[in-house]
Amino acid sequence: MVSTQTDRPTTGPRPPARPGPLLSTGIGLLLALTFVPLGYVAWAVVSTGPARIYDLVVRPRVGELLLNTVGLVVVTVPLCVALGVGAAWLVERTDVLGATVWRPLLVAPLAVPAFINSYAWVSVWPTLHGFWAGVLVTTLSYFPFVFLPAAATLRRLDPAIEESARALGSGTAGVFFRVVLPQLRLAVLGGGLLIGVHLLAEYGAFAMLRFSTFTTAIFEQFQATFDGAAGATLAAVLVLLCLVLLLGEALLRGNARFARIGSGAPRAATPIRLRAANFPAAAGLAALTVLALGVPVWTLLRWLWIGGGQVWEFADLGEAIGQTAVLAAGAAALTTVAAFPFAWLAVRYSGAFARTVEGVNFVTSSMPGIVTALALVTFAIRFVPPLYQTAALVLCAYVLMFLPRALVSLRAGLAQVPPGLEEASRSLGLSPARSFVRVTLRLTAPAAGAGAALVFVAVATELTATLLLAPTGTRTLAMRFWSLSSELDYAAAAPYALMLVALSIPVTLALFREVTRGGAS
Repeated sequence: MVSTQTDRPTTGPRPPARPGPLLSTGIGLLLALTFVPLGYVAWAVVSTGPARIYDLVVRPRVGELLLNTVGLVVVTVPLCVALGVGAAWLVERTDVLGATVWRPLLVAPLAVPAFINSYAWVSVWPTLHGFWAGVLVTTLSYFPFVFLPAAATLRRLDPAIEESARALGSGTAGVFFRVVLPQLRLAVLGGGLLIGVHLLAEYGAFAMLRFSTFTTAIFEQFQATFDGAAGATLAAVLVLLCLVLLLGEALLRGNARFARIGSGAPRAATPIRLRAANFPAAAGLAALTVLALGVPVWTLLRWLWIGGGQVWEFADLGEAIGQTAVLAAGAAALTTVAAFPFAWLAVRYSGAFARTVEGVNFVTSSMPGIVTALALVTFAIRFVPPLYQTAALVLCAYVLMFLPRALVSLRAGLAQVPPGLEEASRSLGLSPARSFVRVTLRLTAPAAGAGAALVFVAVATELTATLLLAPTGTRTLAMRFWSLSSELDYAAAAPYALMLVALSIPVTLALFREVTRGGAS
């Protein structure tokens, strides 16, 4: 039955129920783990003393890093939002040429890690470095974080709302800004927050581009002098920057709810005719695809051609592929399960506590992988020595670093599950556990799959924490690529980069199919 409700956000009260003991216990245990990196930074800062901290913070170098990092976020996030939303609107709401081809191609850059994108662009343009180089590479790497949820949301929106607005006299621009864009708010804010957090924590891409941010400075500090005080102080500044991002996202998000009964009209929206603008629009999508996907793929193929057959070390490559796949799959499953209680709390319960619990995860993930790794190493050595140099500790680091990827996706999925359905199932005699499995879990499965896929791709390409935490003998694709590219042996590094992309593309395309499933086509 077609719903008579619209997708317009409502501000009705949230369910009054309180978290059950199982949910509360799960959240408590996960929060305890989350506070390990934050506690490590706080302990290092406090033990340093106020006088030393002041000397470390007021250095001109810190001002330069602050300007670089904040400027990068301020410029890159709006660019990613503009590209992601604009591309999503073109392929989902217009008759642009080749829409069915552009959809997967615009998601595919997620399979290309930012540091491989830097490697590709530096190979093509050796003098590329500095601020605008960082903006170029990260924008091309991260805009799919907005395009993907925006496109998925557009496919699920009831087109009758937009048609009604046009019938009342609104033009194409008016419909977009007054009707469509407000309904994309949750997707855009979630994607923008994810991009901002990634920019704060990114290391490999900026190291190759010789652009200094807080993360590169922290890595260099620990690598050169192992000065814990200086590194922890810089990490504390990163935490403050992440808090600013979280506050901004929370204020813009508000308390609006987006759940509805039914899936809207069971038909596709009537495409907007671009007429003379069709070819320029298609050309713009083609240019974006070439820059984001064509350049890295062409560069990898070029280095493989230059290196010839001798760069293919099949035994080493096979081992690296196997270890990468196992770690990524295990981390994806654990992280998605861990994210569910936080997403549930964020969507089903209001108040400062829910927002704080949700925000702690983003703060933790904004810290560079090396800081999270050092915190876990310190914790393991002091309190749980058997955990040191084990795969379990590596998986813990992955959960802490990439939980927001699963959380953003699950939060959006849960927001579209009406609490009334759960209440109705319980009124029909189902226990809360069975109601959760048969109703909530079933309806949020696409969002959970999308979150797991995002985590898989992130873990497969993770570098800094893996270098520090991985047990002896671990050789992931990212580790081997970084080792060889750091020696400027780009030809030998190319097979590992190609396998990283090849491993990520099927997961990325599966992610695209999952999040767009159920929309009108």
